[in-house]
Amino acid sequence: MSTEQPQSPFETISETELSREDRYRQLFNGYVGTPFRIIWTDWRARLGLAIISSFLLMGTVGVSLFDPPRASEGPLLLGAFQSWAFPLGTDSLGRGILGQIVYATPAMLKMITAGALFATAMATGWGLFAGYKGGTIDRLMMSFVDVLMTIPGLPLVVVLAAILEPRNPYLVGIILTINGWAGFARQLRAEVLKLRQNSYVEASRTMGISTFSIITKDILPNVMPLIVVSFVTRARNVIIASVGLYFLGILPSSTLNWGLMLNSAYTSGGIYSPEQAHWLYAPMITIVLLSLGLLLFAQGCDRIFNPRIRARHAKKSENESSDDASFHGETM
Repeated sequence: MSTEQPQSPFETISETELSREDRYRQLFNGYVGTPFRIIWTDWRARLGLAIISSFLLMGTVGVSLFDPPRASEGPLLLGAFQSWAFPLGTDSLGRGILGQIVYATPAMLKMITAGALFATAMATGWGLFAGYKGGTIDRLMMSFVDVLMTIPGLPLVVVLAAILEPRNPYLVGIILTINGWAGFARQLRAEVLKLRQNSYVEASRTMGISTFSIITKDILPNVMPLIVVSFVTRARNVIIASVGLYFLGILPSSTLNWGLMLNSAYTSGGIYSPEQAHWLYAPMITIVLLSLGLLLFAQGCDRIFNPRIRARHAKKSENESSDDASFHGETM
């Protein structure tokens, strides 16, 4: 009887054979179960997830529960919490403020998603590759980043908005972060320059592992907390920038948005009139809540990428699964 030997000194053979169900269970536990348990043990992550989920529901399900806001659908300048039909009151045209906030949420979520994903993806890919490759490639890529960082963001956005007149929320989100990724790309590159000197990265290079595998498996997990924080920062910047530019009338819009609500309330004297204060404060509180939810969720997610915390929760889950399996075996 002959036994097969490993083809490579680095190859190992498992002593136990896992069934397909066990492999699926391990994958689910590693990528879904363990992160969810870590999030659930942190109050910041729970609160942030609840706030973000409420906005997601408001932007998807909420628009089907409310009729589109229209003029004279209610009394003019009705105060907040005075009517079940208009919980947050109405504006000077008799439109429900809650309905306006709900119908402005989908476009805001699209802008946040497009802008944050674009900026984070550009900065992550640029910083990881430049930091790992080094040499001439690194210098050329960082020179391009330096040029982008010297261009003032606000004037660039104003010029692009005037030329393109974007009305698609996804395009607006990308324009708002068109050069906002450059700073984080340089910061990430500095972290990668330190990580590429570690012994396990050198070992991977010696073994002939591809650059893509080294970057994604050895380097990327170590910088994921920075990437998550950057994603949330970019998302909050998109919220503030879009609201500010819509408030100033720089960005064209054919739909409701929180910046136009603030502009209408301000120009109608909402900042001075107590009768119109609810019209001004409702979108302001909405903006603060969404920003706070993103910030809290990012702080809680930082624990997900801590290997000790992940290992502890994964081991706890495996013990619970083995206990359940033994219990079912005894009862059968």
